[in-house]
Amino acid sequence: MALVVAQEVPTSSSMAVPHGPAGVGQARHRMREQLRSHGVSDSVVDDAVLILSELLSNACRHGRPLGRHSDVGDGDVRAAWRVDRTGGLTVEVTDGGGPTRPVPATPSVSARGGRGLNIISALAEKWGVRDDASGEVTVWVQVNEESPRPGGVPGRQGNGRATGKTTRPGPTGASAVPGLDGLDLANALDDAG
Repeated sequence: MALVVAQEVPTSSSMAVPHGPAGVGQARHRMREQLRSHGVSDSVVDDAVLILSELLSNACRHGRPLGRHSDVGDGDVRAAWRVDRTGGLTVEVTDGGGPTRPVPATPSVSARGGRGLNIISALAEKWGVRDDASGEVTVWVQVNEESPRPGGVPGRQGNGRATGKTTRPGPTGASAVPGLDGLDLANALDDAG
């Protein structure tokens, strides 16, 4: 007689997202549904959806589509996420590479962009960049519900470096993204309908 023991298999998903803004909402919606259906807490889901949006926007703005495509709207990038056995969540976006490396910027107060990786650093346990021999670039982000956020607020603490798997401590006792103290961005990117 054989004894079969059921083990919870980690939740994972991967999808092709059109290179350009059109697929970002669809990817956010799919991620939100899948993570919630697998019991991931709302705070982690909200952070993960914001992280996915930032990563996809950066991939479409600064990276090329995967494969031999060269124009926005011509080809895809890949979005993936997985929840491991300990409840840690990893979000990844892979594009065809670009002329620059993903690094946090220091935008002026009036700048229209340049805050995405700073937001990711504030929400992530750690993050980094992985280069593939074929020229593909993957930005990965790990989110862990149990790490303390700066200022003692439950959630995640911003850590990260732009390259490799090394992490550095984020700021403590203050918002990791100046000017975003106390701002509730949880539903800022929800899809209409």
